[in-house]
Amino acid sequence: MEINAPQSTDRATLGKPHARIDGPAKVCGTAEFPGDVHPEHMAYGVLVTSPMARGRIVRMDTTAALQGAGVLDILTWRNVGNAVAPIGHMMADGWANSTLRPLASPEIHYAGQIVAVVIAETLEQAQAAAHAIRTGYEAAPHVGERGDPGANAVPLATLREGFEDPHVGDFAAAYATAATTVDARYSTPIQHHNAIELPTTTSVWDGDTLTVYEPTRFVGAARNGLAAQLGIDPAKVRVVAHFIGGHFGSKLALSQHTVLGAIAARRLQRPVQIVVSRADGFTIANHRTETQHAIRLGADADGRFVALSHTAEVATSRFDTFAMEGTDVTTALYACPNIASAERVARVDRNTPGPMRAPPEVPYLFALESAVDELAHALRIDPVELRRRNDTLKNPVTGDPFTTRPLMRCFDAGAAAFGWAARSAEPGATRDGAWLVGHGCAAAARPVKIGAAIVRVTQTADGAVHVETAHHEIGNGLYTLLAMTASERLNVPVGKVRVDLGDTALPAAGISGGSATSTTLVNALAEACRQLLAQPAGADRSVEVAFTPPGSEPSTIDNLRKGHLKLASTPKDKLAWTFGAHFVEIGVHADTREVRIRRHVGAFAAGRILNPLTARSQLLGGMIWGQSAALLEETIVDPRTGAYLNRDLAEYLVPTAADVGAMTAILLEDDDPAVNPEGVKGLGEIGIIGVNAAVANAVFNATGRRVRNLPIRLETLA
Repeated sequence: MEINAPQSTDRATLGKPHARIDGPAKVCGTAEFPGDVHPEHMAYGVLVTSPMARGRIVRMDTTAALQGAGVLDILTWRNVGNAVAPIGHMMADGWANSTLRPLASPEIHYAGQIVAVVIAETLEQAQAAAHAIRTGYEAAPHVGERGDPGANAVPLATLREGFEDPHVGDFAAAYATAATTVDARYSTPIQHHNAIELPTTTSVWDGDTLTVYEPTRFVGAARNGLAAQLGIDPAKVRVVAHFIGGHFGSKLALSQHTVLGAIAARRLQRPVQIVVSRADGFTIANHRTETQHAIRLGADADGRFVALSHTAEVATSRFDTFAMEGTDVTTALYACPNIASAERVARVDRNTPGPMRAPPEVPYLFALESAVDELAHALRIDPVELRRRNDTLKNPVTGDPFTTRPLMRCFDAGAAAFGWAARSAEPGATRDGAWLVGHGCAAAARPVKIGAAIVRVTQTADGAVHVETAHHEIGNGLYTLLAMTASERLNVPVGKVRVDLGDTALPAAGISGGSATSTTLVNALAEACRQLLAQPAGADRSVEVAFTPPGSEPSTIDNLRKGHLKLASTPKDKLAWTFGAHFVEIGVHADTREVRIRRHVGAFAAGRILNPLTARSQLLGGMIWGQSAALLEETIVDPRTGAYLNRDLAEYLVPTAADVGAMTAILLEDDDPAVNPEGVKGLGEIGIIGVNAAVANAVFNATGRRVRNLPIRLETLA
């Protein structure tokens, strides 16, 4: 889908606010999301999933279902089996969010595993037939959560080649002689993304060519992964996703159900749309896994850190080795001469977890920033001042310098806007009628990532510009950002710029994730515009640029075209990070213990800000989600079956407008020419990082209760 900027003679300028050029299409309903595609004679598919975590199917009777009105076909392991070839996980040079082959056998590996797909003329007929299938299971003992017996945690280094736990100095000796110490355990729960748009997939065959409409954040991985699963040439597969209605990590490459839709469409010789329910979205996609952390932090009498240890444990499935590590950030955030860390992974009988916005930093900085607050209280030093005393210009483990280090500028700007100086350090000292009022703060930090992309820019003799790349508009304003960049660099009105995204027929691009979309594409497009301007003016001209981060391997672009991508940190010998600081005021009702967010100020330094209007929206959205992660969100596992109990938006709690107080997002200047040619750092994820710790610290300031296990709900404080 091509998006044209509104017909305007204005020239866009990066760094100034600009309304979304795709706004009218979204508001008027003409923006085509994958689920909006309805080819002629389309049939509908519904998933049937296992209610238990481990065992095998011993009986499946589809007789009544096949006799149902409108039923066209039912896929099970009996008629699929080896039709789906194995492929690797996307985070390990593969393409899928899980290496488990769908409908390969009657064996059950997790609750929610697909055991059948019913295809019918209408969605309602498919749903009715799915309910008519009678399945018998033979259960086996299962491990539902990280702390259960049998989880068998192992060092992360045993699962990931080349991984080393960060460490420096002699932690044990320094901690033993520290003037003041904190030794505490923290935990975060299982959480699910729950994007508004469900991952509905439509498969259409034209002879031996397959077109798939699916909300995926990496169309190239979906294309190549599907081709490998089906044993066909990737050139025979096209994947389209012009708009994505949110993903935050959930629509990671190739999902479990996608290939089944393609198989069903080929068997029936007609288009098939698999409609994934909200409940099934919890298990065919990935999620944030539970984490547990042990922080030991020691300081001298002046509050300077002398010893820091961070031990963490996460969970993953039995059939994948994917795990997120985060001690590389927590051990580099503050100055400390003696550091130890250890990361462990437990194996459970659940679907494979995956990235969820700010994957490691959200749980890992909750632990560290809570511990820093505990130490500040023990030392009777203001939490902002304690961080100032431990600010650092280099990674204490490696010695690598930061390209810029505006963390304390974020704290100072946020504190001034919030009125932090008026805060009482004494827990429970501030009241507003029946409400105990508390104030907390925490740091936000995240390494900058950048990837490879191919961008084509064409300009006709009349000045009109067409920008093409197979990247994704996920609600982050990418159509607008690319139109603004082309407008500024080519000196044309923004209304003469047309942008085309989200289609494997376009020049290959990478994943929409890791806060790397802007860092990658703005640099790629700027270079394409430079090369275009070098061509003779006055005639049609076009250029296609393959952009790679500095120091990339020669095979980077070839791998990109094959659907493989590794985001890189640049430059290699320095730390390029985004920074932020959160200040939160909460109220805890003295009688009911209800917790309310009253005010939230976030101050962020994230390199060059390209469009302040959409940037502020992203930050506010992340801040709200951080509040939700602190106070509401938790996926519950049934200990009897290993299934998720709250697979809907009635029982999986997310905030409404009434749950959100006054919000302020401050954008600070952060000129960083070392990070990449355009000085862009990305800010899609920095807004959520640290919020959970700031909320927990505010709860302590209000009540004197130190909550170390999320979420913080009424019953937690009762």
